[in-house]
Amino acid sequence: MKFMKLGSRPDTFYTADSVRAVTCEVSSDLIIQVKESRYLLHKFPLLSKCLRLQRLCSESPDSGQPQIVQLPDFPGGAETFELCAKFCYGMTITLSAYNIVAARCAAEYLQMTEDVEKGNLIYKLEVFLNSCILHGWKDSIVTLQTTKSMALCLWSEDLAITSRCIEAIASKVLSHPSKVSLSHSHSRRLRDDVSSCNGTESMRHKSTSKGWWAEDLAELTIDLYWRAMIAIKSGGKTPSNLIGDALKIYASRWLPSITTKSNGHAKNKKEESQELSDSDSDSASEIVSKHRLLLESIVSLLPAERGAVSCSFLLKLLKACNILNASCSSKSELARRVGLQLEEATVNDLLIPSLSHTNDMAYDVDLVMAILEQFMSQGQSPPTSPPRMRMIACERRRSRSAENIDFEFQESRRSSSASHGSKLKVAKLVDRYLQEVARDVNLPLSKFIALAEAIPDFARHDHDDLYRAIDTYLKAHPELNKSERKRLCRILDCKKLSMEACMHAAQNELLPLRVVVQVLFFEQARAAASGGGNGKVADIPSNIKALLKAHGIDPSSKHPPPLSTTTSIHGDDNWSVNGLKTPKPTTTATRNPTLRMKLAEDKDMDNITNDENGRAASRSKGINQPKRMLSKFWSTNKGVTGKN
Repeated sequence: MKFMKLGSRPDTFYTADSVRAVTCEVSSDLIIQVKESRYLLHKFPLLSKCLRLQRLCSESPDSGQPQIVQLPDFPGGAETFELCAKFCYGMTITLSAYNIVAARCAAEYLQMTEDVEKGNLIYKLEVFLNSCILHGWKDSIVTLQTTKSMALCLWSEDLAITSRCIEAIASKVLSHPSKVSLSHSHSRRLRDDVSSCNGTESMRHKSTSKGWWAEDLAELTIDLYWRAMIAIKSGGKTPSNLIGDALKIYASRWLPSITTKSNGHAKNKKEESQELSDSDSDSASEIVSKHRLLLESIVSLLPAERGAVSCSFLLKLLKACNILNASCSSKSELARRVGLQLEEATVNDLLIPSLSHTNDMAYDVDLVMAILEQFMSQGQSPPTSPPRMRMIACERRRSRSAENIDFEFQESRRSSSASHGSKLKVAKLVDRYLQEVARDVNLPLSKFIALAEAIPDFARHDHDDLYRAIDTYLKAHPELNKSERKRLCRILDCKKLSMEACMHAAQNELLPLRVVVQVLFFEQARAAASGGGNGKVADIPSNIKALLKAHGIDPSSKHPPPLSTTTSIHGDDNWSVNGLKTPKPTTTATRNPTLRMKLAEDKDMDNITNDENGRAASRSKGINQPKRMLSKFWSTNKGVTGKN
């Protein structure tokens, strides 16, 4: 920290009866009132350096009494005025980054220019500011912080002190750290690193770290920080990931109660409001407004490059937007950015509390749906082969070799697989997210289904997580009627369930019975298919065998028998066997008819709207298609068996 001393005379100011005076043989002839403080001074030393005091004293006639001058709007207050008065008397004063802004504004107010006297206070302050203060890192930051004072803010802007400090800070960030006088806090961290590593190599490495400036800048208020970061970004030399790291440090510094909320448990509206408020409602409103402005400023500073900040940090900001009721533009921008890198998120990150007064849901599922739609809509899958026009162009231009075409094609395939992999990750993420939000008793069925259907079929290699989510939803919503449970289960593909999931589903009383039978059928089909072409059926677990027998299916048979029409299934859940045809037997081994099934639409689905009927028909078609494929599989398998 640099400082400058001016003057050589000792300080002779004293206080008597709440009045500040100077010990002198000459009686005071000037009384100056600075707000609530009164000073008994002398005209000669002050008027010889202060043009403003000269003009004020000349406006009133000399009555032989001490002249009174009022300075109610003096920048910096009585303390700064006394510093200027001591300079006029030649007394020793000390200037540093903590008081140079106030002294400079006060000198400007008193018009202590070179026109009045050579080597006046303004000149000396400018030399010290430009040659010393703005050359130091910590001095520049401290000086910039002092410009925020209400009494000095406008003066600092008019004198370009604020802009000069910001330019000095930005230039140091863009330059090599070895050329900058680092802050005390950063230097202390470096010493700690050196002592822990017991060497000098770490010191050399840390001193050249490119992100050394972020923690010191985090001490600035948001308006000054915003201007400083804009200046740093406009320099074009700072990597976007360092900008992102600096924003994360700043958010952690000023929004600790929001950015640390990563436990994934939503709270009710009263609890959230209590965290952001205190006993005084006016004070609480000011705190919320301050945090909202800070949050929206951080969002506006986010680098445009993808991956500059982590998806987790973006989602924490999005949670804060919900809590602080930030602007729609900030929410939309964050949702768009999260959608671009959704595969990096975790379930806890997506559990955004819902503070909407229009519903009582614990989590903001609509916001997650918007993020998911953004993720699914980004980009297009690369073509599976080089475009025809490119091939023609390459044939005409012999300068481009076939090797270049092959290389571009391989790069296209590589980017395609990366995109496919991210969708697989997001599918897992959404299914696990559904398991969490399914516990919310206020989550509508339509929102649950819409979120599950937003994932394309190819992205789910298995439906185990989706089944767990459906099971959780059924347990949390026992009031669902039969048609609603069927709507919910239509999003489940029984062919993609593991053995463990099938065992659980087959004994799940909450599932519609038609789903249970479908699970049993596909499990037996899987067991038969795993027997290979040697005619042997793979071993089936004993509990699955028992369930198959309970529904009239012989697990020891090489081919699934026809579904019995006498099986005790409730009428609403019964499988329709109308139109089943038995193929003509050719050998003894092929006397068992091929199993074909057709789902009957239940009577209780008639009251559903036309849109729901369309979706139900589409889903029913998707379920029947595997049955026809399996029917062909059984026919083929029987033919092979007959030949054997």
